[in-house]
Amino acid sequence: MLDKNGIAKRIAKEVQDGFYVNLGIGIPTLVANYVRNDIEVEFQSENGILGMGPFPKEEDVDADLINAGKQTITALPGASFFDSALSFGMIRGQHVDLTILGAMEVAQNGNIANWKIPGKMVKGMGGAMDLVGSAKNIIVAMMHTNKAGQSKLLKSCSLPLTGVECVTKIVTNLAVLDIDKGQFRLLERAPGVSVEDIQKATEGDLIVEGDIPEMKI
Repeated sequence: MLDKNGIAKRIAKEVQDGFYVNLGIGIPTLVANYVRNDIEVEFQSENGILGMGPFPKEEDVDADLINAGKQTITALPGASFFDSALSFGMIRGQHVDLTILGAMEVAQNGNIANWKIPGKMVKGMGGAMDLVGSAKNIIVAMMHTNKAGQSKLLKSCSLPLTGVECVTKIVTNLAVLDIDKGQFRLLERAPGVSVEDIQKATEGDLIVEGDIPEMKI
């Protein structure tokens, strides 16, 4: 199975030349480290940056240059900085080609829950609400199961929803799946992971057709 960096590497293959991409907090922030060098991609962060690069080396860290998750980042040549109002105007105006988010749960109809766990103190939903409400292409980066071994790919979400019927693809430590007519469709399996392993770890309805190829990272 994959670790967090492996998930990010696989998602990086979905990024196309000329894309404007928003990276959510957590695993998605790692995607910028693995995008091919022969394509041009603009990474956007809702705190007001367009043109994020990979994470900095220790000697290049600038404490004033951070992403929405308060992690230090680099800025590529030509990067621009602006206020949150303009940033969310880009998002709500559907100028972002691809949104990559983390999640605590995803339902087989494409619902996503990624902002609140009951009993935990949180400040609010944040930018995820705008991202899932405006994005046309949402890829979720997540672990297939929680720490207790329970599936996070469900028939229906149990946690408060962030968005409804908005997820297009999910990449986990076990598999690549998409949403097909209200069900999960298995597209690829992680190295060393069998179809049976994925079926056991998926609570939602799972479509498996033909030979499922192993991911190429």
